[in-house]
Amino acid sequence: MSKKLFIETLGCQMNVRDSEHMIAELNAKEGYELTQDSTEADLIIINTCSVRERPVHKLFSELGAFNKKKKEGAKIGVAGCTASHLGKDIIKRAPYVNFVLGARNVSKIGEVVNKDKAVETDINYDESDFAFKDFRSSPFKAFINISIGCDKSCTFCIVPKTRGDEISIPADLIVKEAQKAVKSGAKEIFLLGQNVNNYGRRFSGEHEKINFTELLRRVSAVYGVERIRFTSPHPLHMDDEFIEEFASNPKICKSMHVPLQSGSTELLKAMKRGYSQEWFLNRTGKLREMVPDVSISTDIIVGFPGESDADFDATMKVVREVEFEQIFSFIYSPRPLTEAAEYTNVVDPEVASERLKQLQTFQDTILDKIMQRQIGKIYDVYFEELRADGYVAGRSSNNFLVKVKGSEELLGKIADVKITKAARMHLEGELLA
Repeated sequence: MSKKLFIETLGCQMNVRDSEHMIAELNAKEGYELTQDSTEADLIIINTCSVRERPVHKLFSELGAFNKKKKEGAKIGVAGCTASHLGKDIIKRAPYVNFVLGARNVSKIGEVVNKDKAVETDINYDESDFAFKDFRSSPFKAFINISIGCDKSCTFCIVPKTRGDEISIPADLIVKEAQKAVKSGAKEIFLLGQNVNNYGRRFSGEHEKINFTELLRRVSAVYGVERIRFTSPHPLHMDDEFIEEFASNPKICKSMHVPLQSGSTELLKAMKRGYSQEWFLNRTGKLREMVPDVSISTDIIVGFPGESDADFDATMKVVREVEFEQIFSFIYSPRPLTEAAEYTNVVDPEVASERLKQLQTFQDTILDKIMQRQIGKIYDVYFEELRADGYVAGRSSNNFLVKVKGSEELLGKIADVKITKAARMHLEGELLA
């Protein structure tokens, strides 16, 4: 009988891809088969996130729960960014953990799984040329890493300390991954990196130097690729060439996640983001001008140290002007190993909570208007998921979740849908013949 692997993934889409890499390597080298039931697993892995404090706290409660329920002899491993950050301290706090594998050491999974109390957390380890075995959680789309690590020095962010310096993955490897994904049925390629549009800044060996815009052209030239998405571009690197390629290339989906963090130029300086409110509005304005149906999402931190009423008003100004289709908003969470963790000008928690509530309430009013404006429009929808009550769901090019009445025959197909109903989080429509 094959051994069973259960893996829980916390955090971002890069973690999702790292989990897929671990699943593939463990299947090919150790014979593990994936299970959705942790109680029957021979190996349980939690792939962790450390961007905010809550996922770190969740790790140890999850570990305790898995340890109580796991079958006799089952191993437990911790991977990802919290593994990079805490390392051997995880085993000190939870001695039943069998190994710890950092976010920059995914290719070592086949080694550590059979080495009790192994700790591999070298953030300078280079696996940019490593050819992972293939596994994809969805047959319809493929996540592909285009870089590892991050060279930015944002004062609130722990990622450079958990994923190391930024290295681009060679373009030929990325193109080969896209070709393999298409052969296995995927129509959509999702390119991943901490700052995707900084691609090409550094390679670890002698590789052709190209930028992100050229990489987009090469991936779109792969036969069978019908859609390309990516996350996340950095506002600082959104030059005209990049925006013009985004607008003119029909294979690039017309949605973009552009992390704002704050609308205050002064606070952006304190965060070391490298751009101003004026620059952000200029770039998103050019996007709206060149792609009228573009969907723009963003991240916003409320209550960053020193945030004044005027700073928060500046953020609200950007939200009003851009009218984001989606906002991921959070109260600032101090992270260890970051510069901002040492700042003493802390915002009162009640003030921060009230600002977050105000932001989210205002965004809901914007979103309700945006969703109502979609009624009557026709979108090409890529169907990926069966839903309850006879519905099939998918995404439009500009990333609206769309449901239609239908069956599994629609899965993996792109079809035109006329929008007939709108809710805050999804649209409903009718298939056009």
